Amino acid sequence: MASAGKQGYLDGLPISTVFLMPMAPSRTSLGTTLCLISAAGFGMSAVFAKETYQAGAGVQTMLTVRFALAALLFWALVAWRRPAFPAGRTLLTCVGLGAVGYACQATFYFGSLARIDGSLAALLLYTFPPIVTVIAIALGRESMDRRRLTALACSVLGVLLLLGSGVRPGAAGGVALALAAACTYALYLTVANGLPEDLDLYLVSAIVCTSAAVSLALISVSTGSWQPPAQPDGWLWTGLLAVFSTFVPIICMLAGMRVVGASTAAIVSYAEPAVTVASTALVYGERLAPTQFLGGAVVLVAVLILSSDRAWPSPALRRAFRRNATPALTDEHVEPHPSPAVAGRAGAGNG
Repeated sequence: MASAGKQGYLDGLPISTVFLMPMAPSRTSLGTTLCLISAAGFGMSAVFAKETYQAGAGVQTMLTVRFALAALLFWALVAWRRPAFPAGRTLLTCVGLGAVGYACQATFYFGSLARIDGSLAALLLYTFPPIVTVIAIALGRESMDRRRLTALACSVLGVLLLLGSGVRPGAAGGVALALAAACTYALYLTVANGLPEDLDLYLVSAIVCTSAAVSLALISVSTGSWQPPAQPDGWLWTGLLAVFSTFVPIICMLAGMRVVGASTAAIVSYAEPAVTVASTALVYGERLAPTQFLGGAVVLVAVLILSSDRAWPSPALRRAFRRNATPALTDEHVEPHPSPAVAGRAGAGNG
């Protein structure tokens, strides 16, 4: 078992190396654990958000504070690492990804959590990998084949099963928001896939979080929708959302992917909706109907089919995951760490 010494070393390596430097392929179990921690953090976002709502906070206010706190942590990390800063069109793209893409995606997803069960919202959000494939085919980056057609059919069937037993009155808007979040996130990944290969992933996360925070703050103030928590514990839950469902999961995901590769890390990330389903069932007593449980399983099967050729969720994103290749990782079974498309996932997966 790995152990930390007094000098700040982990199995002979500086602890900072675990998160900020490429790691040896032999540390597979540690990499898998980091990816599981990431999935658990993203999966718990539904509970943190619902508790914040119960404390009286509005969706956009909560997200503004969440992204602002996460941005501060990422900028502290960037100040220590001192990576090259993007300029021109690349910088504008990063800002747009945060101010428009991720601000909208997070608003849709967390807005759905205020209207429907977290388990249903999380499973509907996980339709984004097939949507990425559809976009790639529409743009001519991929071609339709039997495997992709099967995955898309499974995805549609899964959504129909999830919604087949009906939703409670007034919840249709929440379902629409969850599906809108999936579509927005698919577009976000498609755009982020075009960012330069040499961008520092932590810097991208800092820019995305900052841009999202500024965008949401301006919208809240201009529309008069700024609604801070009425109870003090609302700030605590928002802080937990920022740290343990944003900053820590992204750091763990990036570190874990450098060890086990993008494909394995993506499969491990399927634990995200499972964590959401389990945590909301434990805390709020939410339960999926048998047909909804089956529908959620079919949705995840669609994602597994799309990842069957070691590309997640499609060859269009295989190139994204293989950006920023690290020369120190020479084992043919270990993939380089992910692209800005993945790094900008400030709360993605489950919001």
